[in-house]
Amino acid sequence: MMKKSTNIVIFCFTVVLFAICYSPTSLAKKRCKPFLEKLHNIQTMQRKGYSLKRGESLKAKEDKARDKWWQCENSSKAKFKAKYGATKKKAKKYKNKKTVKNKTYYTTMKKTSAYPKHKVTTFNQSSAIVIRTKYQGHKKQSWLDFYDKPVKCQRPKSMSVFAYCSEHKLQQQSEFEQNYRD
Repeated sequence: MMKKSTNIVIFCFTVVLFAICYSPTSLAKKRCKPFLEKLHNIQTMQRKGYSLKRGESLKAKEDKARDKWWQCENSSKAKFKAKYGATKKKAKKYKNKKTVKNKTYYTTMKKTSAYPKHKVTTFNQSSAIVIRTKYQGHKKQSWLDFYDKPVKCQRPKSMSVFAYCSEHKLQQQSEFEQNYRD
C-alpha cells in the first residue's frame, strides 16, 4: 500500500511539473521572445541620438513591434499565424559577390601575414634633436649675404612656385660653391 501511494505522489508531482513547464503561457513566451527582443532593440535605438525623420520612423517601428508582441502574448498560435503569418528570418543579401571574395581574401591574407598587427615605432627620446643647415660659421654668413630669396618665394601659393623656388635655391647654392673661397 505504501509503495502504491508513493507512486501516485510521484505521478502527480510529474504531471504538475509537466503542466507548469509546458503550459500554454510558457510556450507563448518562447514563441513571442523574438518579438520582444525586436521591441527591445528598437527601444535601444531610440535611446541614441537621431534626427526628427529617424525618430518618427523609430516610433512607428516601435508601435508595430509592440503590437505584434502584445498580440502574440495574448492570442493562440493559430490566431497569431492567421493574422501575421509565419515568422521566418530573412537571408542576408550581398550586393556584389566580388566584394565578398575580396573580404575573404583580405581576411585570410591578414591571418597569414608575418607582420605583427600593431607595430609601434619608438625613438630615443632622451637625446636632443639637432637640425643643422648646409653651411656653418663664416660660410653660413657668406651664404646669407650671397643668397637673395625672390619675393614670390617668401610664401609660395602653389606647387609650381614652390618647385621653382627649390630649383632656384639649388642653382644659387651651386654657384655659391664655385665662387666661395675660405
